[in-house]
Amino acid sequence: MDRTYNFNPGPAALPLEVLEQGRDSFVDYGGQGMSLLEMSHRSKPVEGMIAETERQLLELIGLRDAGYRVLFMSGGASAQFALLAMNLLTAGKVGRYVLSGSFSEKAYEEALTVGAAEVLASGKATGWAKLPDVEAALASLTEGDTAYAHVTTNNTIEGSQFKTFPDTGGIPLIGDMTSDILSRQIDWKRFAMFYAGAQKNLGPAGVTAVVIREDLLAAAANAKVPAIFRYATYASNNSLYNTPPVHSIYMMKLMLAWTAREGGVAAMETRSAEKAAMLYEAIDGSGGFYRGIVEKPDRSAMNATWRLPDEALEKAFVQEAQAAGFAGLAGHRSVGGIRASIYNGVPVEACRALAGFMNDFRKRRG
Repeated sequence: MDRTYNFNPGPAALPLEVLEQGRDSFVDYGGQGMSLLEMSHRSKPVEGMIAETERQLLELIGLRDAGYRVLFMSGGASAQFALLAMNLLTAGKVGRYVLSGSFSEKAYEEALTVGAAEVLASGKATGWAKLPDVEAALASLTEGDTAYAHVTTNNTIEGSQFKTFPDTGGIPLIGDMTSDILSRQIDWKRFAMFYAGAQKNLGPAGVTAVVIREDLLAAAANAKVPAIFRYATYASNNSLYNTPPVHSIYMMKLMLAWTAREGGVAAMETRSAEKAAMLYEAIDGSGGFYRGIVEKPDRSAMNATWRLPDEALEKAFVQEAQAAGFAGLAGHRSVGGIRASIYNGVPVEACRALAGFMNDFRKRRG
């Protein structure tokens, strides 16, 4: 099979091995004589599969016995923008947000519809080309009226990524890790909660993983929130309060197992650095033909973004790349330019081939 080099930002590339495993069990799951898509979510095979998926995720990030739960929810990260505030932004408390790109701004704006929210730090004045000083911003917080501090760890559209995170003490630090979860080793325990839509590094679209510390889960008991929107509801029912996106969770399970076989998060981090270096070398070595959008210290290892001398060349680049077998390279419609999303499922050879195409295009068009 000829596989396209897939650089889509999400839904994104999945390893062929994972896709084949999902295909092979599609009609008959576990010898049950039916597909997982048909099976009752109250059945023992489904209950066991979901419990195992939670265990695998906590195992990969070293939080299995650290007092965290995994909730499998729907609606993507966009739903979490609202649900986070609904569950934690109680009267007299303020949610404080670090703005580093479009999605962090949407999270902040959604919180404003629920309660009190403030901008803690922002990089908007630079056109999102530079990250705000998250260390200084978060370190300056005092517990007082702060319900939580929220940071988007990687900015999918703009192509920037925070490298470190401070200890916020008693203030719950919340992370939107949708586009870089499992791609690098960090001190996960610094986060009281983090969440990620699956469609980047965890599997297909349809399910969102919410990893939440049990003490925060206990504090999120806002009885005014409908049961279907409460984190506590999902925790007490092991993500089976209503019918979950069963097949998406199963595909996540396969993706987690693949990640473990490939060497875990440490191996993903090494591989991500190698892939990103190939693309940034092609950008920086182009003599200005390609121009990185984000300042070098803040560049993402998941989403490389760049511009060409004019929009006509950018359009030609995308068209020729598509014809050469590269998909998903057009920048987000809100910013334009070029973007290559190089999540865990994107193989090293895809980035090597793209870097070669970039060099060839520059020689022909520069």
